[in-house]
Amino acid sequence: MLESEVPQEGNVTLGGHRKGVYARGDDGKIQLVQSAGWEVEEIVTRQAVDDLNRMAEDARQRVLAGQTSALEYHMHKARMDLPLLSQTTGLWQWRIRRHFRPDIFAGLSPAMLGRYASVMGISVEQLKKAE
Repeated sequence: MLESEVPQEGNVTLGGHRKGVYARGDDGKIQLVQSAGWEVEEIVTRQAVDDLNRMAEDARQRVLAGQTSALEYHMHKARMDLPLLSQTTGLWQWRIRRHFRPDIFAGLSPAMLGRYASVMGISVEQLKKAE
């Protein structure tokens, strides 16, 4: 893409910020150019966020029904999936899936709860509740 072709339509999901994209300048070299975003990007971002919000709400309903732990809800609410939560905590995916069981989650140590809370940017108290 040429520097003059970088979209500047605007993207509400960027919150008024600009982002950098690479484009070819007049001199033929690749350079970083500011962009206000474009409509297609906004549509796709909104769809992805809607999907994550739906997954979080589904998990919250399962928490209230006693079918899963609040950990699964907060994972989706933090816009994470199982592989990402595994990478950020350093825990195996099978172990995290085990922690989705309400009985197992209830017995987790304060250190383990703190580990999860830390990577999600919430307190341990918040982690224990699906609110």
